[in-house]
Amino acid sequence: MTPTPARRNRAAYDDLVLAELRRSGALSRAELSRRTGLPKTTLFSIVAGLLEAGVLVEQAADDTAGRGVGRPATRVVLNPSAGLYVGLDIGRSRMHLVIVNTSHEVVASGMCALPSAVRADVVAPAATELLRRAVGEAAVDPSTLVAVGAGLTGIVGVEWKPKETEALRARIAEEFGVPVVLGNNSRAAALAEATWGAGRSAEDLVYVRWSTGIGGGLVVGGRAVAGAHGCAGEIGHVSVEPDGKPCHCGGRGCLEGVAGGAALLEQCARHGLVLADLDALVATVRNLSPAAGRVVSSAADRLGRVLAGTVAQLNPSRIVVGGELAQLGSLVLDPIREALDRFALPRASRRVDVVQADLGANAAALGAVALLLREEPARA
Repeated sequence: MTPTPARRNRAAYDDLVLAELRRSGALSRAELSRRTGLPKTTLFSIVAGLLEAGVLVEQAADDTAGRGVGRPATRVVLNPSAGLYVGLDIGRSRMHLVIVNTSHEVVASGMCALPSAVRADVVAPAATELLRRAVGEAAVDPSTLVAVGAGLTGIVGVEWKPKETEALRARIAEEFGVPVVLGNNSRAAALAEATWGAGRSAEDLVYVRWSTGIGGGLVVGGRAVAGAHGCAGEIGHVSVEPDGKPCHCGGRGCLEGVAGGAALLEQCARHGLVLADLDALVATVRNLSPAAGRVVSSAADRLGRVLAGTVAQLNPSRIVVGGELAQLGSLVLDPIREALDRFALPRASRRVDVVQADLGANAAALGAVALLLREEPARA
């Protein structure tokens, strides 16, 4: 039987509501009405039907305190038993994993070390083993996995060749029988901060991942931007020293090469401070080492100068700084703000907030899940 126009409209409205809840997590009916554009009477009818069908469940809102007498506010959320999503953050030295249900609750997480030479033939078995271990420890039924998202360090298609990404995708898909979506881990982290973290109320933001390297991500109109060739937001590969040393991206004198974490450790060593890793650098700066403080402050200024150009072009409302070096808070955020004040378009720089990221080490893994929840791939 051919569906009537009314039934087709109802199905479209159902999909609209479910897509918004998949993106945003628990929302009140009023918030859902505003975000979907559906009239309240229509929205309430749609929600009632989905609740009755068990697709949605209700939960008490977090902000009910102080509301006084009357019916407490409730939010609706996708039924957490509807399926599980896996997010992987494949970095230069570590891999982080989270398993998240459709209510945006983390049900399992894990981490493992990676060798310095990250290749698909090494990452693929490590990823499947980490996921297998997390599934076992959390007593998760593998058949409830819906999809896997993975954020890769570097530029997909440049540092990760198509054959490598396809081998990684195929290995994970074969192991668990679910679709696998790959992307850049800094852009994934940007989406996570925009969805759940320090950028949640900002429609337009710039995310910086200041770690061993420097990655970035742009969120415009609430959506992560990849660009025509998947390189949008790669601020770490803006040349700041045209005659500087070659970069692994193929450029020369890139910001990452002079202000990334690896470069900062080298600079500290030249001042007689031999530090094992970025955690040691952060601790040394906190202990008020003058040499380490100057190295990091100068790098933050360099980063701020590059961000000044991004602010002039994108006009974001917020810059979110994550990664190990962001743990230094105002010690790095203040030099970035000062550089913006000096070099950005004055009207734009006065209106942009520079804040520390909220989500910590799991940001990119959560971002890979956020990508799946916003643009869920069809099951193979």
